[in-house]
Amino acid sequence: MTLAIAEDELERVHAHAREGYPHEVVGILAGRRGDNAVTRAHPLRNERADSPANRYKVSALVLARAEQALEAEGLQIVGYYHSHPDHPARYSDYDRDHALPNMSYVIVGVQQGEVAETLSWRLREDRSAMDAEAIHIVENR
Repeated sequence: MTLAIAEDELERVHAHAREGYPHEVVGILAGRRGDNAVTRAHPLRNERADSPANRYKVSALVLARAEQALEAEGLQIVGYYHSHPDHPARYSDYDRDHALPNMSYVIVGVQQGEVAETLSWRLREDRSAMDAEAIHIVENR
């Protein structure tokens, strides 16, 4: 599968990752699930106090409210994104354990405050691993 993301929304994800460095950032990817297209990146606040440099947390209530607001605008949840400060954009066991099937998980590797790589992953049905997913950047119109 391929994740299509609007160029300006990918830049929004990257800006969030740079601004949040050296902590992880997190957000929602919304758009059209049928064609796996992201038309809106919705940043969330990392609520993790004990280890924000290598983990993120968003309360269930905050997440539910954000998802409901996006859905009220006619958008669907395509997936989620987060950053890995000073680490590659590869998923961790923690990331895999907290992922849901049929969603895209974009990870932004940030090295010394600058975006180094952006990769997308999808959880296998048996939850044994996540497979790389191509990212297609859609030019702004």
